[in-house]
Amino acid sequence: MRNPLQEQLLKAGLVKKSKVAEVAREQAKARHGKQPVAPTESQREAERARQDKADRDRALAQARNAEARARELRAQARQMIVDGQIKASGERSYRFNVDGGIRTLSVDDAQARQLASGALVIARLDAGFVLLTRAHLVKVRERDPDAIVLDHGNAAQDKDDDGYDDPRYAVPDDLVW
Repeated sequence: MRNPLQEQLLKAGLVKKSKVAEVAREQAKARHGKQPVAPTESQREAERARQDKADRDRALAQARNAEARARELRAQARQMIVDGQIKASGERSYRFNVDGGIRTLSVDDAQARQLASGALVIARLDAGFVLLTRAHLVKVRERDPDAIVLDHGNAAQDKDDDGYDDPRYAVPDDLVW
């Protein structure tokens, strides 16, 4: 059974018999439910919610993994500092600036010379400070750069920011006081 519009189009010669039969088959399939059912709005919303939750869970897991990795690196750096620390014993007070305050470490004269030359560095260990050799410095700095407090061998840290970086205000070399 064809509908009247199909009959009229067929008589006028605007469509072919095969095209009319194809459309009729598609309509019959649609009536019998053999086509996949389109998801309802509630199903689409539920799928969107599942995707959002999966994205949030993935981001949370990445953040958790990154924090765990950072904790692991800090623990490795701390263990290296413990293993490579040099006992700072002496009567000479070596003062250095950390976190906006001046701290003191008692060293002997040889250690003070090594600190000034950059052969030794000062690292943070828990609430205190210890001496480390330059060989340990590289390994510790790879894992936790904030653990190194003082390194005179590092030219970037020795640079004074006293406001005289501008060449217009440079102090001349031949100035006699």
